Amino acid sequence: MSDVALIGASMTQFGQREEWVLELLSQAGKACLDDAGVAPHDLDHVYVSNMASGEFEGQTGVMNALAHDLGALPAYTQRVDQTSSSGGAGMYAAWQSVASGASDMTLLVGGEKMTHRSTGEATDVIASITHPVEYKQGVTLPSFAGLTARLYLDTYDAPRESLAKVAVKNHRNGVDNPHAQFRKEVDLETVLDSPIVADPLRLYDFCPITDGSAALLFCPVEVAEEYTDDYVRIAGIGGATDTHVVHERADPTTMGGVVDSGEIAYEMSGYGPEDVDVAELHDMFTILEFLQSEDLGFFEKGHAWEAVEEGVTERDGDLPINTSGGLKSKGHPLGASGVAQGYEIYQQLLGEAGPRQVDAEVGLCCNVGGFGNCVITTIMEVAG
Repeated sequence: MSDVALIGASMTQFGQREEWVLELLSQAGKACLDDAGVAPHDLDHVYVSNMASGEFEGQTGVMNALAHDLGALPAYTQRVDQTSSSGGAGMYAAWQSVASGASDMTLLVGGEKMTHRSTGEATDVIASITHPVEYKQGVTLPSFAGLTARLYLDTYDAPRESLAKVAVKNHRNGVDNPHAQFRKEVDLETVLDSPIVADPLRLYDFCPITDGSAALLFCPVEVAEEYTDDYVRIAGIGGATDTHVVHERADPTTMGGVVDSGEIAYEMSGYGPEDVDVAELHDMFTILEFLQSEDLGFFEKGHAWEAVEEGVTERDGDLPINTSGGLKSKGHPLGASGVAQGYEIYQQLLGEAGPRQVDAEVGLCCNVGGFGNCVITTIMEVAG
């Protein structure tokens, strides 16, 4: 297999946008090509990560339309849908296309348009991720999050405040992200006093409904060196699936897809959890930051809350997590979120993250679909 590099990245403003999904995709795609200095006609493959453009706005065929709008014809196109991990799945598909030798230049653009729908309508589209047996009982992802958070807090004697501190941290990081939906700090009291959504989780434990897009450009390392000396290498990548029915899991506080995808990515890269300098985790709910950081081996089971209490995951801590602000502050446009995670790690490794910058040579991002139903973990390193 070819070694795969990233030579360009972009991200639109996340939040409530007037543009429809195709316009958002086009903005990110063009900016990514401009960032790398690559012409549209040099693209062999164009992938679009998108969960529900048909359901949200009645728009299908977005991958073909994007290639047309970018002037990338006759590049092969494909839409990648893996629910809320569509962005990570797009990274996997783009990596495969280059690693296999099928493409020398692959553009991945992830995007979603959601805010024009009511909260109830958007929640119902997202809830369709769940198994039909669960869905017909009215189960939603927030309800899973609340049940799991209660189990975690009770099992590991963790204080409720530790979850709130995840929200406080990620909002603080989001202040320095010019693309984030929310660029405002919140204090612990605000989080703990916000309205209950799914006990014990409150409003500030949840990410917002968001519009936005992000893009990454993949090519073989030898091609990357023709364009730039500053690029990032995909060191390891792995995908895995857990039970679709959540109550069938032996331990709901363990996300098997995170464990398995992480092990694959670690083995491929030759790195271990101790080698990761910065991580972007899928904090759709604050409890997920605890679960993923434990299942990826950063902390022992039941001890992630202590790491948060001790400041380990802060930007100036031993393992900064969600320097972008995470989904919590940055926003969660479903198909774009995993790609935006890659954008943040790319920026961090190249030293281009501005006031969010940390000292990092190895970065990891973990994109979760549903409530751990499908997961992609990607490890990146600075070239050379």
